[in-house]
Amino acid sequence: MTEKKAYRVLIVDDEQPARQRLRELLDGDAEVGEVLEAEHGLDAVEAILQKQPDIVFLDVQMPGLDGLGVIDSIGVERMPVTVFVTAFDQHAVRAFEAAAIDYVLKPYGDERMEAAFARAKARLDDKYVRELGDSVLKLLDSSRLERSFLDRIVIRERDKTELVRVDSIDCIESAGVYVALHVGKERIIHRAALGELVGRLDPRRFVRVHRSAVVNIDSVLHLEPATHGEFDLVLRGGQRVHVSRTFRPLLEARLGQSL
Repeated sequence: MTEKKAYRVLIVDDEQPARQRLRELLDGDAEVGEVLEAEHGLDAVEAILQKQPDIVFLDVQMPGLDGLGVIDSIGVERMPVTVFVTAFDQHAVRAFEAAAIDYVLKPYGDERMEAAFARAKARLDDKYVRELGDSVLKLLDSSRLERSFLDRIVIRERDKTELVRVDSIDCIESAGVYVALHVGKERIIHRAALGELVGRLDPRRFVRVHRSAVVNIDSVLHLEPATHGEFDLVLRGGQRVHVSRTFRPLLEARLGQSL
């Protein structure tokens, strides 16, 4: 007798009650194994890369890196089977229906949730993943047109306000509760959280290479090997940024080749 698969499921939602509700609904399914949670988009990216869940319930609207930003960061071809969860009204939901993407409308109902999860399990095959990929790519393309990515960052100091061109930034690193923008030889502290800022940057230009670092792909001069198959990026401003094994696949995807 063939043993049923225990699916690993990731719940991504910035609202704890919503995550708890989804977990309660999943707990009643005998085919669910491990249930993971992520509160923010950046945490979701890390969980997907490290834990490789079979199915993701992904909130569309989150502060910082939203649901579509998560897919943009990971890459459609690397995403697990995804069910969007959304509080959008019926008019906005038509966009998901037109793209043939599964979704669950908040507040969650038992029957609707069970139906979406059943479809997700049934579609865990290569044919579905390719079809879903085409649909999500169309949705991402249309969302990029609607989203306005930052082209300037406003840096406010006591005696002046500075405008920093985003394309001049070589990398962005966490600096406590703030971030440090590296522009050439200059290091500028900006009063914003990394997760908040990353969600407003064009994912085709900026790629996360470490839990606490994002780089401008155009600023990378060369790569140098480090220990245990890891390596460092040397940027045009002279900075060295370590690439962790967790986020190495994102860099490889942006470069279009293995490292």
